[in-house]
Parts: sequence; structure tokens; C-alpha cells
Amino acid sequence: MTTAAKAPIRAYSGIQPSGAPHLGNDLGAIRNYVALQERYESIYCIVDYHALTSVHDGDRLRRQTREMAAALIALGLDPNKCTLFVQSHRPEVLELAWILMTVTPVSWVERTPTYKEKKLTQPDDVNHGLLTYPILQAADILLPKASVVPVGKDQAAHLELSREIARAFNHKFGETFPEPQAVFTEAPVVLGTDGEKKMSKSINNTIDILSDAETIKKQVMSAVTDVKRPLKSDPGHPEACNVCQLHKLVNPDYKELWESERNATTGCADLKRALAERLTAHYAPARERYQELLAVPHEIDSILGDGAQRLLPLVTETMHEVRERVGLA
Repeated sequence: MTTAAKAPIRAYSGIQPSGAPHLGNDLGAIRNYVALQERYESIYCIVDYHALTSVHDGDRLRRQTREMAAALIALGLDPNKCTLFVQSHRPEVLELAWILMTVTPVSWVERTPTYKEKKLTQPDDVNHGLLTYPILQAADILLPKASVVPVGKDQAAHLELSREIARAFNHKFGETFPEPQAVFTEAPVVLGTDGEKKMSKSINNTIDILSDAETIKKQVMSAVTDVKRPLKSDPGHPEACNVCQLHKLVNPDYKELWESERNATTGCADLKRALAERLTAHYAPARERYQELLAVPHEIDSILGDGAQRLLPLVTETMHEVRERVGLA
């Protein structure tokens, strides 16, 4: 019987099928995924089962799943270096989630921030899937016996619950799962064009990096800049200007732009145009590859199918061990 001690160093991350990613997604997560595929046996899962808690349109979910897969590949994930698959293509995760539910106290899942917040703000819109979401998330990680999970520091609580569930199972049935360790990323928090909240499609403050040049320009030009600089002739405050902060994240020459902002030799509109041009040029190759993939959806499906098939021996071994330990085999 395979034990946790024999598991290789394996990284896992789940990605919501929210369609083409925005700038915050790339800087905050995808670039780290690309780097990690060089260091670990990396598994990346597009979590369509999770999406069912909020997406109730089958055509939309299928479209967004393909769009996310195409985007991940276009932005640097290499199916030859990592395993990229769709959650529902390995339904064994649902069986494992059910088994893990039987060792998880309700109080553990009731304390998760997402559930608590939605219960307070939208109590009529809380479905059972949202409550048990963290258990399915634990199953996602434990099914391939992932050793490490890349997370931002604001996500550490979610991973800790998966670790607690692994401990609970191991305590009751014997050492089976490794407790996944967090790999904290240095990814920045990318504010949206409103300059106040984290970039998110749900509040429409994104810069859609794989869109056409005109769309990117329109989104960037709508961004809030230096509120302390009402006139172009006034000295600027780049540390307080969100457009300047975005330049810092994507432009190696940002210090020159910051200085011109301080000296009032560059206006806010000029900074926005420079940012739009920078983003359009930088993401042009990825945008082209993304469109190429979307034009051949069967190629996307083939890559995702290969990823799911590659996992079959691993998840079969895990589930055989789990079933044997709990008495189902």
C-alpha cells in the first residue's frame, strides 16, 4: 500500500474557469504557475465542479473552461512540463470528497471566510455546494497527494483547512495523505482600474490582457490616477497613483515615468497611454496564441483529455488505498 512518505514533491493548484484572465490573474498567479512547472511535478486543475456553485449556465461554463485552458497555455503553461486538466474529467475527486466529509466537522467548514461572508450578505443565495466547497477543495489537493500548494498569504487559511482534513483522515485510518505545505508566492496585490479594490471581473475593474488593443486602451484610460493632482501642471504622487503602481509591475523603466510624474512633465493621460501600449505589446504573442487555440477547440480538448488520462494511474492508486483503509474494498 502506497503511503504519504513515498509521495514525490508534487505541486497542485486549482483555477476557476472564469474565461480569459485579466492582468491581476497573470501577475498574481499564472506567472507563478509557469515558474513552478520548472521546479516541481506540477498539476493544474480547472475546477469546473467548484464553478457550479455560482455558474448555472452549461454553455457558459463549457466556453469559459476552454477559454481558461487556452489562456493558461498561451501565457506559458506547457502541457509537456505540467499536467493540465479539468476537474470533472477525474470524477474520483467526488468520491474522495464524500469520504472526507465523513471526517470533517461541520464547524470547520462553517468558519471559512467565503461562506461566512456570503451567509451575512446574501443569505438566500447560499447553496450547499458553497458550504462543502472547502472539502472538495481538500479532495482536489489530496487526490494526487500534492506536497505543496502555491498560495498568496491571504489564502493560507483555506490551505490550513485542507491540512486539518488530511490530519483527521490520517488519525482515523492511518497515514495516507501528506499534509500539503504552502508555497507562499511574492505575487503583488493588483488593484483594479477603480484604484480601490483588487482587480476582479465581478466588480468590472479589470484590464483584459488577451483582448484587442482597443479594449485594453479603453480599460486603461478609464483607470483612476492621482487624485491629489487635479491639474497636469501640479506635481504628482506616483506612490499614490494606481496607474504608476501598474507601471511598476509591468514596466522595467517605471522609475523614469515616476520621476516625470513627480516633476509634472508627464500628464496622467500620457501615463495611461504608455501603460496601454506597454500591455498591448507585451501580451501580443500570448494574445495571438490564445486566438489560435480558440480557433481549434478540439486541440484544447485533446490537451485537457491527455492531462486527465495522465493522472489516471495516480488517482486510481490513491482511491484504491483510501477505499481499502475505510473498508470499501
